[in-house]
Amino acid sequence: MTVGADAATLAFYAREAPDYVAGGFDGTSRHLPGFLQRLKPGARILELGCGGGRDAEAMLQQGFDVVPTDGVPEMAQKAAERLGIPVAVMRFDELDADEEFDAVWAHASLLHVPRAGLVPVLASIHRALRPGGLHFACYKAGGTEARDRFDRLNNHLSLEQARAAYRAAAPWRIMETQSSMGGGYDGVQGPWISITDERASGGQA
Repeated sequence: MTVGADAATLAFYAREAPDYVAGGFDGTSRHLPGFLQRLKPGARILELGCGGGRDAEAMLQQGFDVVPTDGVPEMAQKAAERLGIPVAVMRFDELDADEEFDAVWAHASLLHVPRAGLVPVLASIHRALRPGGLHFACYKAGGTEARDRFDRLNNHLSLEQARAAYRAAAPWRIMETQSSMGGGYDGVQGPWISITDERASGGQA
């Protein structure tokens, strides 16, 4: 396993995929409408860690050209059943695209990237975007790397750590950051951060 993925986390989602999807824990993100408003009609969107496919479904229904992916075959299968289109099995550290997308959406997924592998993944996302392309991600906050009671690895980032990681990866232009409270599959309420970035042109960050 490379530094861009965690074996125990992948194993959890493979094992829990049916219950995770049936329980509605991959509900449509409240951040999605605002992000989509920033995009042109029909924009090509790569989704990293699509889970059961609910965000991808909402994007497709609005006419976007969506490429959903997930690093867990069992989860990708569930998403494909929902969406009626192929869902690629791809870990974050396997992304290898060059200016193919107008946006990259990664809701509550990159938080599972080990800290040592985050900057290379963010660099790959930057390369995958066309100039002016947008990227969204959200992370559990806190500043530490730790496992939850399901043995999932969570890379808890402060806003300062997130900004530093993006700037170390590529000349991103950070458009917006937010802090909020939220929960997840573990039932624990806690702080989250979200970040929206643009692939800057002209070498400006």
